Amino acid sequence: MTIDEIVKLIEAVSKNGLSSLTYENDGQKLILNKAVYDYGPTLPPIPSGNFTVPEESKKTQSMATVDIGSDRVVASPLVGTFYCASSPDAEPFVHVGDTVKKGQVLGIIEAMKLMNEIESEYEGVVEAILVENEEVVEFGQPLFRIR
Repeated sequence: MTIDEIVKLIEAVSKNGLSSLTYENDGQKLILNKAVYDYGPTLPPIPSGNFTVPEESKKTQSMATVDIGSDRVVASPLVGTFYCASSPDAEPFVHVGDTVKKGQVLGIIEAMKLMNEIESEYEGVVEAILVENEEVVEFGQPLFRIR
């Protein structure tokens, strides 16, 4: 199978709303899978300055809202699972109150079996860690607040 034929199959999957396709020929097997996301109903925008945490998703936090209140927020660059340390038995990269430098690793987001280091965009002190270890995070979700 040529690259052009594979591209045509990919285009066919995309254009026809298919979520997967399996093709076998002469002992070769090609499996195409397309991620399908259901975000549910569209929600109204979150008011500027506050991040509301749904009651059922509160873990160890006792407050219903986390006041972002800063323009120095490190947000998730992708969808994935957040890890505060490099391994389960390792110390977290940072704690609230730690001084950080620009480019310092704050955490890791695993996406598609790849570990992506999340680096500080600012120099300062970690004022808040807005996510829990092993929490699934969305693109643009605030992770850290730096003062």
